[in-house]
Amino acid sequence: MVVIREVWYNCPTKLTPRKDYHSLEIHKPRASPASMADPTVIQDIDYVKDKVVNFKEEGRVKDHQKGPTYSLSAPPSTSSSNRKSKMVGFEEELIQLLDVLTARQSSLQIIPIVGMGGIGKTTLARNAYEHRLIVNHFDIRAWATISQEYSLTEIFSTLFSPQISSQSTDEQQLAQQLYQSLIDRRYLIILDDIWSINAWEKMMFFFPDNNNGSRIILTTRLSNVAVHFGSTFLTKKFLDKDKSWKLFCEKAFPHEGCCPLELEKIGKKIATKCKGLPLLIVVIGGFLRKSSRTQELWEDISNDISLIPNIREEEQNLDILSLSYKHLPVHLKPCFLYMGIFPEGREINVSKLIKLWIADGFIKPNKTQSLEEVAECYLKDLVDRNLLLVGRLGWNGKIKTCTIHDLLRDLCIKASQKEKFLYLIRSYDSPLRIIKERRILFPKQITAVNCEHPLFHILESAPLLTRTLLGNGGRLPFNFRLLRVLNAVDMTFSPTDILKHVNLRYFPKHFHISRELSWSIMSLLWNVQTLKIDGGPRFVAPIEIWSMPQLRHLESTHGMYLPDPPLRSQEIDDVIVLKNLHTFKGAVNLKLSEEVCKRIPNIKKLKLLYPDLAKRLCYNHLYNIVMLHKLEYLDCQFGISSKFSVLQFSMQMLKYIACSTPRSLGNLKYPTSLQRLILWHSDLEWKDMTAIGSLPDLEVLELGYDSVRGSKWNPVEGGFIRLKYLSIRYLELKYWNSERVHFPILENLILYQLHELEEIPLGIGEITTLGLIDVDNCNESTAVSAVRILEEQESLGNEDLRVRIHFSEENQFERFKEKVANFECFNSNNLQLFYYHHLDCSIESSENSFFHLRQFLDDDFSLDI
Repeated sequence: MVVIREVWYNCPTKLTPRKDYHSLEIHKPRASPASMADPTVIQDIDYVKDKVVNFKEEGRVKDHQKGPTYSLSAPPSTSSSNRKSKMVGFEEELIQLLDVLTARQSSLQIIPIVGMGGIGKTTLARNAYEHRLIVNHFDIRAWATISQEYSLTEIFSTLFSPQISSQSTDEQQLAQQLYQSLIDRRYLIILDDIWSINAWEKMMFFFPDNNNGSRIILTTRLSNVAVHFGSTFLTKKFLDKDKSWKLFCEKAFPHEGCCPLELEKIGKKIATKCKGLPLLIVVIGGFLRKSSRTQELWEDISNDISLIPNIREEEQNLDILSLSYKHLPVHLKPCFLYMGIFPEGREINVSKLIKLWIADGFIKPNKTQSLEEVAECYLKDLVDRNLLLVGRLGWNGKIKTCTIHDLLRDLCIKASQKEKFLYLIRSYDSPLRIIKERRILFPKQITAVNCEHPLFHILESAPLLTRTLLGNGGRLPFNFRLLRVLNAVDMTFSPTDILKHVNLRYFPKHFHISRELSWSIMSLLWNVQTLKIDGGPRFVAPIEIWSMPQLRHLESTHGMYLPDPPLRSQEIDDVIVLKNLHTFKGAVNLKLSEEVCKRIPNIKKLKLLYPDLAKRLCYNHLYNIVMLHKLEYLDCQFGISSKFSVLQFSMQMLKYIACSTPRSLGNLKYPTSLQRLILWHSDLEWKDMTAIGSLPDLEVLELGYDSVRGSKWNPVEGGFIRLKYLSIRYLELKYWNSERVHFPILENLILYQLHELEEIPLGIGEITTLGLIDVDNCNESTAVSAVRILEEQESLGNEDLRVRIHFSEENQFERFKEKVANFECFNSNNLQLFYYHHLDCSIESSENSFFHLRQFLDDDFSLDI
C-alpha cells in the first residue's frame, strides 16, 4: 500500500480542483534500506542488481511508520513509460547512481552529474528518477530545470507543484512552503542543468537535512560547479564504439533492430564520427531513419561529417547536428527554427505552438486535412527525427507538450541568425538594422516594457517591416503596420494600437477589451486567427464577429454572449461562412440555429455555458447540434444563474411554449463524430446513456454534478465500444449493474463524491485494458469494492491495474486502513491511499463559482493520467 497526503490551498469550498495525476508520483516511506556500498567508493554492483530485481518483494513489507506522505512534480519531458528515453550503453552508470541514491548514509547527499551538453546527463537522471526502485524508496520526488536564466519563484513553484501549492507568487513564501513540505520526509530533488554555484547557494537553505537518506541530484556542464560539492561526483563518459553502434542501430532501425549488411560498413563509419556523443548519434540516427536507405545518401552524410573542421568541440557538435537541419524537408525547416523562440529548458504547449506556426504561414494546406492536422503531422515528423522530445500526452493520445534539447535550441538560434529567419534584439543595436527585420525576439532582459530605453523612442515612429514580434509584454511602442503574429505576455493595447494592426493573425494570451472600446473595430481585423478575450462577465460580442472569415480559435475567459448572425436579406455581400473556425470556448446561451450551424461547419471544439436558461428550454438551443458533423469535443454546463429572476424564467417559458413544447435534453441527438463529451447540470436519466453510448467514436465521457438523475444504471451491451475514460462526479447513483462487455476497452475509471454508490461492479475489474480505478471521497463500501477488485485481479496475475482512494477526513482515512488491512493487496504498490485536507479555504459566490468551474474542465487541466 502506498500512503499519500495532499494539501490544497485557497480552494473554493464546494469545488475541489482536479488533480494532474500525470505528475503525481507519491509513495510511502520505507524502512531503512539494507546495507549497501559506501557512495564514495561505488562498488558491490551485483548487490544493487539483485536489489533492483527484488525491490518489489521488499516493497511488500508493511510500514508501520506514521504520517502520510506526498510527492511533488515530475520531470517535464516524460509522459509515459512508452516515451521514456532508453539508457542504451549506460546501464552500469544507472546502477551506480541507484547505488548512491539508496545507500545507507543518512545525511543529505548532493550528487552532481557532470558532462558536456548532449552526453546524457538528464537522461541518466530521468531514468533514475523514474526507476521503480527509486519510486518505491523515496517519499517525495520533485524535478526542476534551472538553466542559465532562472527565476527562484518559478523553481520553487515548480518543485512545490501545482497540485499542492498555494497560489502565492511570493518567493519567500513559496520557499518556506517548500521547506515545510520536505520536513521529516525522505526526498529526492533533481535540479537539472544548473550553471552556477550562485544559483545553488540561493536555494540550498530550503532543502532540510532530515538525516533520513534524502538526496539531491544536480546536472551541470561545468566541472567547477560539480567540484564545489566535494570530490565525489558522477562524470558522464562518451560511448565506446560498440555502444555507439548499438544506439545508432536502435535509432536508425527501430523496427528491424539491426542494420542491413550493405549499409553496415558506412553506418559504423557514421556512428564513429559522432565521437560517442549520444545526442549526435540519436539525431543523426533519427534523420537516417526518415531518409532513403541508399549507399549514396549515407556516403554523402559521412562525407559531410568528415568536412567539419577540427574546431572547438561545442561548435563542432553544432555543425554535426546542423546536418540534420540541412537535410530537413523544406516545409519542416521554419517549424524547427521557430523552436528557438522558447526559453531554454521549458515545456512547450503544442496547441499554442501549432497556432503560431499557422499564423506565421509555415503550414501548407491540402485538400484532405485542416491546417491543425497538417501541423500535427509536421510535429510528429520532427519528433520521429529526434529533433523534439515528447512531453505530456493529451486525452486523445496526441502530443500535448514537447521540449527541445539545449544544443538543438542553440542550433535553432544559430541557424536562424545565419539565415535571417529570426533576429534577437539587443539594447545596443542600431534602429536602422532592426526596422528591416521580419521576425524579432525580445530576450528576457530586454522587454517591450522598457519603453524608457532610447532605442524604443527611435523605433516608436519608425515604419517597421516586422511581421512577428515575440517576447515579454507591456505597452506596445512600435508602429508595426505589417505585424501578423504577436506572442507576448499580458500585452496591453489602446484602441489606436489595435487599428494599426489590421494584418494581425495571432493575439497574445490575455487580450483585455474595455467597455469603452467599440467592438466594431474588430471587424477591421479580418486576418485574426486566434483571439482570446477577457471582457469581464456577461460580455456581449458584436454582430461583426460573424464577419471574420480567418478566425480559427475564439476563447473567452469569462464567457461571451454571441448574437445571431445577420439575416441574409440584410447583407449586401455573400454570406460569410466561418469555415476555418476550429475552437469556440466560453459561449454563453448560444442558440445553435440552422443558420449558426451553417456558419461554423468545421467546428471541432465547443464549450457551451447555459447559466441563464431553464434546462428544459436548452433543448431548443441545441437541437441542431447534430448538424456539426466534425465536432469532436463538446463541453456543456447548464443551470440557472443566481441573478436569473422568476419573471425572466416565466417569459422564456411563454416564448418557447408558443413555438413548441419544451423537450428534455435526453432527446438530444449528438454528432457521431464526437470523441469527448462533458456534461454538468443536464438532468438526464440513466436510460439516456444508451443513446450516448451508441456514439461510435466516443472515447471520453465526463458526467458532472446533476448531469444524470436517478439511482440505478443498467448499461446495455454493444454501447461505449471505444470509451477509454469514464468520470462520474457528484451524482446520486446507488446501484450500478455492469459487466466488462459494457465498457470493453475502458482504461480509466474516475469516481468522485458518489456518496450513495454501494459498490463498483466486480465485472469492471475484468476489463483487460483497465489501468486505473480512482475513488475520491465516495461511500466507504465503494472504496472497499475497489480494493476487492484489485485483490481479485492480482490473484489472477494482473499487475497492471492501479487503485487510488482519496479521503478528506483523517478519521475516515484511518478507519478505512483498518478495514482493508487484511486484504492481501494491502501492501501492494498498486494500491494508493490518499489523505488530503484544505487550508485557508474561501467561499465563492454562486455567480463566480459557475465560471470558476470552467478552468477545471479545460484541456490543460484534465486527463493527464
